Formats: sequence, C-alpha cells, structure tokens
Amino acid sequence: MGLHETPLMFDFERVSSEDLTYMPMSVRFNLDRFGLRISLAQWQLLPHADRALLARFPVDDDAQIEPNFDHALFEMMRTHANLEPDWFTPEHEPAWRDPATVPEGVLRHCREAGATGPSVERWGQLDPFKRYVLTKLTRKPEASHDFLPAMREFGLID
Repeated sequence: MGLHETPLMFDFERVSSEDLTYMPMSVRFNLDRFGLRISLAQWQLLPHADRALLARFPVDDDAQIEPNFDHALFEMMRTHANLEPDWFTPEHEPAWRDPATVPEGVLRHCREAGATGPSVERWGQLDPFKRYVLTKLTRKPEASHDFLPAMREFGLID
C-alpha cells in the first residue's frame, strides 16, 4: 500500500494537528507499531514537509505492509535533529486489537464523561485504527479533550 495523498487526520484532530505542530494519531500509530518513540520537541524539530510525509504513511495493522516509516523517520531525525528515535518493544497483543473486548480505559472514560460505552458488537465493527485511537486516548487516567469528539466522529455517541 502506498502513501496517502494528504496527511491522514480525523476531524477531531484538525484544530490541534492540522499544521502538524502536534503528532496526528496516524503518526502515533506508526510509532507504536514499529516500537519507536520521539518527543513532541523532537517532532517539532522536523521540517513541516517531513512531518506531513510521515502523516501520509498507511495505518494498516501490519508492520510488514509499509516498512519504510521507520527508515524515513530515522533519516529525518538524523538529518534535521542529529538524533535517533528511542526504541521500545511494542505490546504483542494490545487491547485495541481485540474486537471482542472493549478496553477498560475506554469504558472508564465513557463513565467519567457520562456517556454510554460502546457495546462489544459496536467495538468489534470499528476498524482497528479507530480502536487504536480510542485506546490511545484513554491510556492515561485523566480525560483527553479529544476522547468525546473521537467517540462522536466514530459514531459511538451523539
């Protein structure tokens, strides 16, 4: 699968990520699937064109489909920041991959927001990238300002 024509972003991200000052979820997904970590400050050291290119990479749930994201990131970081991303071992079976179980973090954030959590059936119907996004937005105990807008955009709440 090739690169998208434009940076891949959800509507709820446009305010905070449209100018690519902040990392869009597509970049976070690819960082996580390749086991790479960069800070926001390191992201912002990259030229806008490089950030836009990284945000165009596919978000398929198969690290073998597009293995050039990691190579591109390393080259960009070395060229523009004289740094390399940190490595970590990705989770073998992250919660978002399981279409039959809504992660507790997602349910907890729904309860705290006064919203009904998605049913297992509805959770399973979401594409894996959307499940990743909701799980990523609920990984911390405090509420993310993007969580409810993402739930709305994904058709899980009104």
